[in-house]
Amino acid sequence: MVHLYARLWGRLILLASGVKVRVRGLERVQGKGPFIFMSNHLSAYDIFSLLAYLPFQFRWLAKAELFRIPILGWAMRAAGYIPIDRSNPRRALRSMEEAAKRIREGVSVVVFPEGTRSRDGKLGPFRKGGFSLAIKAKVPVVPTAIKGTFEIMPPQSKRIMRRGTVYIVLGEPIETEGLTMRDRDELMAKVREGIEKGLREVA
Repeated sequence: MVHLYARLWGRLILLASGVKVRVRGLERVQGKGPFIFMSNHLSAYDIFSLLAYLPFQFRWLAKAELFRIPILGWAMRAAGYIPIDRSNPRRALRSMEEAAKRIREGVSVVVFPEGTRSRDGKLGPFRKGGFSLAIKAKVPVVPTAIKGTFEIMPPQSKRIMRRGTVYIVLGEPIETEGLTMRDRDELMAKVREGIEKGLREVA
């Protein structure tokens, strides 16, 4: 129920901001799951857009700092979203183990593999944590491309710069069953390729 309220909250923010969202590629993931959705990260509006228009019951794997944002942080914690404290390796490892357990039990997760918002609108380097999680959980990874949010509210801005349309493109799921940590770099490359392909679709 909390996730449903968060979804409504996301839609209300988008509506009030004059932002439309278009989702492509849903046919690639219908009737399947759970998944780990790995998305590029451009703006706070990535969160609102995914909450409102990704039609899955999912949890966030996100920086602990996000849980301190008023309303959003409360909703994420109440819904069971998973904070990652990078300043403490042991806590990060425990969070990863908890996330893998939840995913194996049937809950999808959204991860921003860059770890932070892009400062120039381009796809940045990936952190390895989310890919270790995917291999531990043994569920498919869905490359998820978001475009349009950077122009609406860039990371350095605290206000909406313009109205517009956000595109979310879901790529073909990438299987992780049978992979080991030795395959992590190859998985990272495949996910990056999938996100870049999605971004080109709406170029």
